[in-house]
Amino acid sequence: MEELFVQSKKNHPLAIMLIKILHIVATLALFYAFWILFRYHGFIVERTRGFRYNIFVLIGYGILLIFFNRTYNSYLLGYMRVSTLAFSQFLAQLFSLFIMYAAVCIAWRQLPSPAVFLPLLIVYVFLDAVWSFLADKLFLKYNPPRKTVFVYRNETDKKRFGSVSGKPIERLYSICGEIRYEGDSFDDIRERVEPFDAVFVAGIRSQCRNGIAKYCAEQDISGFFLPHVGDIVMQGGSHVKSFSSPVLFVSRKEIRLGYRIFKRALDILLSFIGLIILSPVMLVTALLIHFYDRGPVFYRQTRLTQYGRTFEIIKFRSMRTDAEKDGVARLSTGEKDDRITPVGRVIRRFRIDELPQLFNILKGDMSIVGPRPERPEIAAQYDAILPDFKLRLQAKAGLTGYAQIYGRYNSSPYEKMEFDLMYINQMSLVTDFQLMFATVGVLFMPESTEGISEGEVVADVGEREDS
Repeated sequence: MEELFVQSKKNHPLAIMLIKILHIVATLALFYAFWILFRYHGFIVERTRGFRYNIFVLIGYGILLIFFNRTYNSYLLGYMRVSTLAFSQFLAQLFSLFIMYAAVCIAWRQLPSPAVFLPLLIVYVFLDAVWSFLADKLFLKYNPPRKTVFVYRNETDKKRFGSVSGKPIERLYSICGEIRYEGDSFDDIRERVEPFDAVFVAGIRSQCRNGIAKYCAEQDISGFFLPHVGDIVMQGGSHVKSFSSPVLFVSRKEIRLGYRIFKRALDILLSFIGLIILSPVMLVTALLIHFYDRGPVFYRQTRLTQYGRTFEIIKFRSMRTDAEKDGVARLSTGEKDDRITPVGRVIRRFRIDELPQLFNILKGDMSIVGPRPERPEIAAQYDAILPDFKLRLQAKAGLTGYAQIYGRYNSSPYEKMEFDLMYINQMSLVTDFQLMFATVGVLFMPESTEGISEGEVVADVGEREDS
């Protein structure tokens, strides 16, 4: 059996692991040094036994740092630009410090100046920039571009590779070949795949796809598979141990009562706090919209939420009042859409137009995290081609979620549905918190608001069924 497997060809040098550990240690050491040297140390000595309390604080900061580093993929070397890496690490450090500061204020029943953390943040910026640059160079040195082949069934499937190719991915995977294949057996194309070190797969028949998956495991080839809906549904299944054979149990997602209660309480609390904190921004936005063309400030639209229920979503109006005077529901084409007003371009860029949805969340029509609510007219068009599109309605619609963070505005309906199903499979308070904080990073990525192609009514649906 051993001859079926080749020796691992992946390069995971100790140097890369050590440089990651070095960054974590440096981050913790800087925090501890600033914590001891600056004004908070005086409070600590007076109210605690000193060293033991400081260690607990350091451990708490370390746990927060791990959580946020995972949220922002801060150590995903090779797959992210140097600037994105540095920014992700800084966000992780910033939110960790913010929560520690909030904990200090609550524990000491005081409101000490947060300015003490400013020098630390400045040092962090320098550390993150230098580390990201050096770590990226080291990673690419040990991981040169791999000869890569695309295997797909039709042109629609080939288009899906567009979302996983381009910079910076091309630094790791050099696209050297394409195989369009509509057959059943992997053996028929095995020889064409063998010269490559990595393979991307989309849309092909399950028998061939399974063959490629086993081949990748045996030969230590990097395999990337763009999933079918069935794959994602199966991932949410549970192992049944009552049978003598391996069995997966799959059914409609049952959301536990405890999670529903905590999620609703969190929605009420955060939406209420958000409305208070963001009220100045919302007031200025409302005035700008009104004075630009004297039209209505808000835009109401019927959307779908859990189990197909309808509700009226509230948004700041970003388009002309006659944007859909012909009565046809259509998505935006992005920056080229002449229906968007100058004020609308700014508020859409920073998602300010979405803020009134906090009222929807407070009311209970939406949740902070969940599948994006679609318009019934557009959802009907998707349903006609993708009957599985209704599966995303297993959860209450949300302001943010997997599709909003990891996808784009112009992602295909199939891809949005897959993202939503991934979230439904992994629903938990930890996942919700990660997605909430990850949303902050998305605000600085203009490609996430990119519109559909000019002239389209809705984004391309395409054929995705596994034959």
